[in-house]
Amino acid sequence: MKNFLQRHTVLSLVIGLGLLLLTQQKIILPLVYEVVKSDAFLVESKDEASQLPISNQTSDAAFLHCNTHVKEKYSDKATLEFPAHALNSWTLGNYQYIINAEITAVNKENNSSKTLKYACRIIYDKGEDQTDINNIDSWSLVGISGLNDL
Repeated sequence: MKNFLQRHTVLSLVIGLGLLLLTQQKIILPLVYEVVKSDAFLVESKDEASQLPISNQTSDAAFLHCNTHVKEKYSDKATLEFPAHALNSWTLGNYQYIINAEITAVNKENNSSKTLKYACRIIYDKGEDQTDINNIDSWSLVGISGLNDL
């Protein structure tokens, strides 16, 4: 067998690749499709995702908590002014929110002012228990983008 592999390396490579592709196509991919079709990754939640913007008590709390995170991270660079409401809010389902908002930032050095839009992804950790939505410790910030020019 060793002599065969040494004399026919190209043929061995082709046979090996063929077996690898056949194994992937006939064994691995059907298994992956079965896992995807199953309920293995299904999360049961009363908060369903929506492609349309929403406005409710939880999304308003998410907006306020995003503003708090922005203040903590950027208030040393500029004086920040926040509007009363977000531009848009979307639920991703399972109490995850995308908040699109804007702020007015006044540079502390030269008093120049600019309005910036940002997006914030935040998750309410307590799910259906809405009694603690105003507590920032009940939320997890995933990320904020759009404020790099601040």
